[in-house]
Amino acid sequence: MTNSAGAATGAETSEPVGRLSGHVLVTGGTGFVGQAVLERLLVSHPDTRISLLVRGKTGQSAEDRVRKLLSKPVFKPWRESVGRDEAARVFAERVSAIEGSLDEVPALPGDLDVVIHSASTVSFDPPIDEAFATNVGGASGIYGALRASGADPHVVHVSTCYVGGVRKGVLPEASLDHDADWRVESTAAAAARQRVELRSREPGVLRGLMLRARAEHGKEGPRAVAQAAEAARIDWVKRRLVTAGRARAQSLGWTDVYTLTKALAERAAEELWGTEHRLSVVRPSVIESALEHPFPGWIDGFKVADPLIIAFGRGQLPDFPGVPDSVLDIIPVDFVVNAILAAAATPPEPASPRYLHIASGASNPLPFHEMYRNVHEYFTANPIPDTPGAERVPTWQFPGDRRVERAIRRAETLVGAANTALDRLPSSPRTREWQRTMGRRERDVGNLRQLSDLYRAYVGTELIFDDRNTRALQGRIPSDRPTEGFDVTRIDWRDFMQRVHVPAITQLMRVFSRGRGGDRSTSGGAPKPLEQRTDVVAVFDLEGTVVESNIVQQRLWVLRAQGGEAAAAAEAGSILTRLPAYLAAERRDRGEFLRSFLRRYAGMPAAKLRAAVRGGYTDALLAHTSGDALRRVREHRAAGHRTVLVTGSIGVLAEPLAELFDEVVAGTMHEEDGTLTGFLGAPPLVDEARGAWLAQYAERGGYDLAGSYAYGDSVADLPWMSLVGNPTAVSPDARLARAALKRRWPIVDWHRGGVSRSDLSTS
Repeated sequence: MTNSAGAATGAETSEPVGRLSGHVLVTGGTGFVGQAVLERLLVSHPDTRISLLVRGKTGQSAEDRVRKLLSKPVFKPWRESVGRDEAARVFAERVSAIEGSLDEVPALPGDLDVVIHSASTVSFDPPIDEAFATNVGGASGIYGALRASGADPHVVHVSTCYVGGVRKGVLPEASLDHDADWRVESTAAAAARQRVELRSREPGVLRGLMLRARAEHGKEGPRAVAQAAEAARIDWVKRRLVTAGRARAQSLGWTDVYTLTKALAERAAEELWGTEHRLSVVRPSVIESALEHPFPGWIDGFKVADPLIIAFGRGQLPDFPGVPDSVLDIIPVDFVVNAILAAAATPPEPASPRYLHIASGASNPLPFHEMYRNVHEYFTANPIPDTPGAERVPTWQFPGDRRVERAIRRAETLVGAANTALDRLPSSPRTREWQRTMGRRERDVGNLRQLSDLYRAYVGTELIFDDRNTRALQGRIPSDRPTEGFDVTRIDWRDFMQRVHVPAITQLMRVFSRGRGGDRSTSGGAPKPLEQRTDVVAVFDLEGTVVESNIVQQRLWVLRAQGGEAAAAAEAGSILTRLPAYLAAERRDRGEFLRSFLRRYAGMPAAKLRAAVRGGYTDALLAHTSGDALRRVREHRAAGHRTVLVTGSIGVLAEPLAELFDEVVAGTMHEEDGTLTGFLGAPPLVDEARGAWLAQYAERGGYDLAGSYAYGDSVADLPWMSLVGNPTAVSPDARLARAALKRRWPIVDWHRGGVSRSDLSTS
């Protein structure tokens, strides 16, 4: 379908653009553009009443969400100019919610005068079914509901300039020339989800996912393995649906599934509404922060170009596959809003859709190399605080797609190999610093991969968006309303980038960083101060955390206390012969290893074991006990916290430390006639079994897990440590260290030794 009537209708009159009045429906009203449209309607179009189509959320109705919009920064100048109480009164009087969504459009009012449809997915690369459901299904749902309502509003359909797809030259302000059938493509996209979901459940796929999950999470327990496998399956499905969307879009001549579905949404709007009613299609280019209104630099979250700019400022993009003399077409959000409302106030004739490009490339182009120069100058003069210096700001050579792609692949390979090697090294402050460095490098490479894949089409385009209709409409803005115009020729790009936009998104980045709490991980730093409470529990793992030992060493200490060095040496030799089997069991399941190793106590009189523990075993255990750990236990007890020592081994081996804690939770070994059988009385309390115990312990004791504490050293401790609000990794193994760094948990190294029997009586 082709319709070039827009050029004629845009020039039919030169009358000034008037004010809107009547009932206006806005979709996407809680989003970036929607908020700005709502604000401008309240400020500059006093004779309108506004309905927002809004989905309710858990515990929050649509009305609640709309009411909370007034506290947003976009409304701050208006609130201050009219007074907070007056703003609240006007907002309540003029703005209301219609509960619904693009998935389920409710019955719409029959008295609508204007509809501004701006809701859509905000991702370039969503799964194919999600993109079609939101962009195409949402459009058809809105227009179907409008037809059923009996209303005859002027619809302003907000699209994007990039619906033109992969082409060179000028894109006219007209209906798109293509043969893609939006109904057929929507049906196929929905079917893709079912097809991929079924394939993801095939035994071959599931076996591969399970093997990888077991290798990565086996020490955390079977439930953790199953959860990781299912998460991997869901990710497997998503990645294939994203790939399907990209492939289908490119096969039809579009850059990605976002631009494809926006183009097909236009066709749905034309067929379902534009053939009989008044329709204006407004196509903005890349929308960024406000030039003037509501205030310079206003933006709500990072937009299209912003992750690229921030990553550059952080030194994370050593180069980029952009074409330096291509045009980066960006437009301030207030220009977009002004154009939308000017279009809304000047409807075309029925059945004669009008098209408007709200873009800068034709009339005031910003070449990509100039954008790069402005950003480079800004970050050189104003480095991001956590960037060591201006030397971190990269100098791009624009080497082209192929060289950048090779560099990304090489970096991905090196990062993967480095992480594998680090997992095999003993944990230490130095290896954790290497892990932290590699974690940053992994994020940087991932960032470069994502940004390169998403943006290369947008920073290498040779498409120019004709804006004759838009310039004609701009010429009709009254001279006494300068802040309501959208004349892109008055934008000074150097001033906009360096004084307005980049400072705004840099400040936004700092706010987000503070909200995440920064990097809480430490290496031997001061522990978090303890709050006086009696409703929290502090759980300490024994082996590797409070005591620098494992059950193998404990076995040798017992034999040394019973029969001297000769007995311990003989046992050590016996253990070495079984070591490969023990290591294999440990890798598979810590509980399996404990059961297997503790069988070595079979035949030992229980009284003899207890005597050894009271004797030399205690001295050996204390020699390897951390004084820092004991001090932390006493701090918790002084704060009123219940302290619990937990071990997967048998309780008698933890008895020397029992009086330091409020409780010791451990296993028992079965006895026959006073002799140990080597069989545990219950499954060992390790990995996720310890998590189940902790959840039940807190429920029965009335403890607040969100305020509680956990101290562990192994990735096997991850399931139960994750249940509390204050976990601390103590000299963690490589995998727990990586998890702690990712979760921003504190990491400490407690000094070992220096504890004597006299310390046990001063708890």
